[in-house]
Amino acid sequence: MKKLVRLRHHRMVAGVLSGLAAYMNMDATVVRLLFVALLLITGFMPFAILYALAVLIIPSEENIV
Repeated sequence: MKKLVRLRHHRMVAGVLSGLAAYMNMDATVVRLLFVALLLITGFMPFAILYALAVLIIPSEENIV
């Protein structure tokens, strides 16, 4: 069973987007580009807040047993 975790490898900031990409079997670069595009289109704050919440909610892979 797949779990959504923040990955330690391929991380740029906190590993949220690379973990999301691994969970969805996508390239991390594509997920990052989509995130940046949505970040710019929506005026920065909604997706910045979502990212900050994801950092707090999604566990790091080092904390998974």
